[in-house]
Order: sequence, then structure tokens, then C-alpha cells
Amino acid sequence: MDQPRRRATRSDAEDNRARIIEIARTTFTGSPDATLQSIAKTAGVGQGTMYRHFANREALLLAVYRHDVEALIDAAPRLLEEHEPLEALRRWFDQLAAYGRIKHGASLAIEAATRADLGSQYYPPVIAALDQLLTACKAAERLRADADADEVLLLVSFLWRTDSGPDWQERTGHMLAIVIDGLRAGACG
Repeated sequence: MDQPRRRATRSDAEDNRARIIEIARTTFTGSPDATLQSIAKTAGVGQGTMYRHFANREALLLAVYRHDVEALIDAAPRLLEEHEPLEALRRWFDQLAAYGRIKHGASLAIEAATRADLGSQYYPPVIAALDQLLTACKAAERLRADADADEVLLLVSFLWRTDSGPDWQERTGHMLAIVIDGLRAGACG
């Protein structure tokens, strides 16, 4: 007996989903308690479209989280092509800070929804991306030789723990500068 063929996702449905995720990302950054209804309205889609893509708020938060983590992973090689290694690492940390800010705003829902699988699914590729940047910095003799990706990620975990006060960007930039200066200690050149 033949299995029914699954319909391909229509391009307008894919566009709607991508638009909803991007608007949700921006909305959650400014207002972590935003509702699905407010995001649907901003995205210009109806409630049916919203719920077809995301059964609940947590599902949308997870989609935003996945999108951001995948973008972070994909950024490492691109940044290394466009910048010298230490600058690429700085820019990757900036992107991590932006991701951390979003995750912080939605941290309770994400933590509850991702406790089992999502973190472990994305941890190895994030570590691999960071390791790629650290290895390039070490090869260029711009970073201490003992910098380890697991330890560096743990070190910068303040990015999703900092408060969201009015000076959060300035404070985050200052703390990242301290981290990078520490990673440079003992480097040749």
C-alpha cells in the first residue's frame, strides 16, 4: 500500500514562519512577556497562522532560541573569513551577548522547555564554533595557548545572567573586554 505523499511546505508558509520568528526575536528582546497575539499582529498574520506554526508561546520561544543558536554556530567561519582572528572572536562574543540578552529575557520559559534535549543538542556545535575561533587566535599568536572552548564559554556565561538595566550594553562590552584581555595574557606578540 502506498504511503500518502506529504505536501511540501508552501513558500508563503515558510515566509510567514520566518517573519514570525524574526518579529518574535525582536519583540522578546524588548518585552520578554510579549503574547502570541501581539506578535501575530505585528507580523501581520492571523491567530490561525500563528497557532499552525507555534502551538504555544514556549514553542515560539524555542524556535527563536534555535534560530539564534544556529546563527551563532554559522557565524564563526564567516567571521574568520572576514576579520583577523581576535576581531572575529570579539564579534562572535558580541553576537553571543545579543543571543544571551534574548535568552535572559525568556530564560524561565526556555530553561523549562529545553532542560532535556535542546541544550545538549546545541552545546557540541557551539563549542566547536568557539573552538574554531580560539584555534585561529592561537595560530595567529593572539591568544594564550591554554584557552579552552568549554572554559571560555563558562567564563562568558555572565552574558545571559546580567541584569537588563539601562547600561547593560555598556557593562556587557566592558566585561567582554576584560575577558578578551585575560585570554590574551601570555600570548606571543
